[in-house]
Amino acid sequence: MKKLLMSVGVVAGLTMGASVAQAAGDAAAGKEVFKECMACHTVEAGKNRVGPSLHGVVGRKAGAIEGFRYSKPMQEKAAGGLEWTPENLKAYLMAPKEVVPGGTMSYAGLKNAPKYKADPDTAVENLIAFLAESK
Repeated sequence: MKKLLMSVGVVAGLTMGASVAQAAGDAAAGKEVFKECMACHTVEAGKNRVGPSLHGVVGRKAGAIEGFRYSKPMQEKAAGGLEWTPENLKAYLMAPKEVVPGGTMSYAGLKNAPKYKADPDTAVENLIAFLAESK
């Protein structure tokens, strides 16, 4: 009986933890934040612009869009195993040049965006929630 209760507690804890992780950002608000990215990126599968498509980016290995010409620094990060986890995306979206020095992304990052400067952490969490839905 004790083992059963412990198992139920563990499963409940994991389920609650997953719900909290999913609730970390507001995808609807993230769609608004994505307007910062739209000049160079889409979330449409297979449609690249100046930057690669961000369709399915959350959890994807860096530099993985077939046929897209990544900068040499991004290729090196990709070869080193960089994966777009929510944590890595957050760091990159806040300050791209700090994560990939010498990369070609011209965007200075959400922490420098006038519209989101007051609360860039919430903006980036919302953006990642929106990107996570584009699979």
